[in-house]
Amino acid sequence: MPGVISRLYRGDIDIDFVGKRKTWYGLSAFLLAVSILGLALHGLNLGVEFRGGSVFDFARTPGSSIEQVRETVAEAGPHQVIVQQAGPNWRVTTESLKAEEVTKVQQTVAQKYGVPESQVSSQVIGATWGGEVSQKAWIGLVVFMIAIMLYLSVAFEWRMALAAIVALMHDLVITAGVYAWSGFEVTPATMLGFLTILGYSLYDAVVVFDMIKEVTGKLGTSAKMTYTQAANNALSHTLIRSLNTSLVAILPVAAILFIGTTLLGAGTLKDLSLALFVGMVVGTYSSLCVATPILVTLKEREPKWQALAKRVHAKEVSTAKASRTVKEPVSAGSQGTTPADDKRKKR
Repeated sequence: MPGVISRLYRGDIDIDFVGKRKTWYGLSAFLLAVSILGLALHGLNLGVEFRGGSVFDFARTPGSSIEQVRETVAEAGPHQVIVQQAGPNWRVTTESLKAEEVTKVQQTVAQKYGVPESQVSSQVIGATWGGEVSQKAWIGLVVFMIAIMLYLSVAFEWRMALAAIVALMHDLVITAGVYAWSGFEVTPATMLGFLTILGYSLYDAVVVFDMIKEVTGKLGTSAKMTYTQAANNALSHTLIRSLNTSLVAILPVAAILFIGTTLLGAGTLKDLSLALFVGMVVGTYSSLCVATPILVTLKEREPKWQALAKRVHAKEVSTAKASRTVKEPVSAGSQGTTPADDKRKKR
């Protein structure tokens, strides 16, 4: 095992990522289908910041539970009641309530759990604010995509830019699908997480593309490998760097997601860390198994690389034939005979 890890670090192990592109395409198609199905059936659980509503916060008392708090608030009139644990407090979200309805909820909670009415904080959020946030997020996403296309087209080429954008959209859809199936609330913190994973996924893809550009730039008419083989070789050499970067980034995010939200009950951390965790895992996969295969598929259509592939294939066939000719055994009729044996046969 240590020997395998050492060879992996040196790039001596050549994993055929590109050759298994149909497998990766099939897996990605399955994940995208499941994600889109989740979005179609369940949709995203938009937070109160986007859909509007009333929010109440008050201290948790011994013996109180989520179900008890939900029943207590529902008795005061609200029909849509969502109860969450936010640190030492309960956070209750309802539909938009009028001033007198908000007061009634505060009085009911205060009487039920013995807390001062003044300590049952309330906040009414309009859906207009959420609409403005959504609009700005979409504008930011579009501007980001255009900027990335321009940068990659100038620094590398348009095919690499297209492959990177496809991988980014792949990551966003799958991450959104996880939110749809899990029912996690989508808040402004979640939107920040989405934008963050775009940058992370892009960084990983650029590292791989830079190595591919360096390796394939040395290919000539007399090259011994095709563009596909060279790209796969470059990917194998950046594999350990991608895995190390991903592991170092994912570990603290996992700690925030599983420890911070479970033990500390920090809702905001949960909203942000889930997007980061899923996005980083999917982003690492897409940079290795989606972006590079798409790039190779596009590059293989160029006449230059098609001609090189034919020459390499012809050379491999010629070498294989020569090798078989050398290894062919001597015919059975002449095997092991000497001039003396031939004379005896003539007699």
